[in-house]
Amino acid sequence: MKKTDWKSPQLGSGDVEVTKRETLYEGFFRAEKVTLRHRKFDGGWAGPLSRELFLRGEAVGLLLYDPERDLLGLVEQFRAGALDEPGGPWCMEVVAGMVEAGESPEDVARREAVEESGVEPGRLEYICRYLPSPGGSNEIMYLYCGIADLSQAGGVHGLDEEHEDIKVHVLPAEPVLADLYGDRINNAAVLLCLQWLQINRPRLLAEQQS
Repeated sequence: MKKTDWKSPQLGSGDVEVTKRETLYEGFFRAEKVTLRHRKFDGGWAGPLSRELFLRGEAVGLLLYDPERDLLGLVEQFRAGALDEPGGPWCMEVVAGMVEAGESPEDVARREAVEESGVEPGRLEYICRYLPSPGGSNEIMYLYCGIADLSQAGGVHGLDEEHEDIKVHVLPAEPVLADLYGDRINNAAVLLCLQWLQINRPRLLAEQQS
């Protein structure tokens, strides 16, 4: 069997031909219909075909972690997309926000930390960049861990003009990490951040003690 170099894709952006873009909806979010064809792995072409895309853009998620006290900070807020969840539409999440013009992902992480939690993080550690739902959305998510003092964190935060009602939870890391796959945590960003913390927590605790 031929060995696959999974880090060097066989096909790339030059193997796609977009022939038409149509705006289907433009409001708080935007939807677009794209007509295209793309190269197949056997060298031929697939298409033309049409796909509807939810245009979401770039977003940032930030897990707040206090290694001095081994505490982590999560936020809870209402999410319309979770209306049919058995436990209701209030989700436990990491601090998050959209990247605006002229901002870097790090800028967004710091801005959203203050807006959503009232906490100013110190050092930021990069976790990863990923596509939450590439089958139907162009959203790109950047994840970070923000080292912070959570001793005084808590309360309800958010911007009134954005109808935000965000409750901050400061939690001991151990029981949360021990129950990652329980029903309370149900979105990819917080799971990825907590999995990263599970791996990197010994290092962060050791750095705090040194």
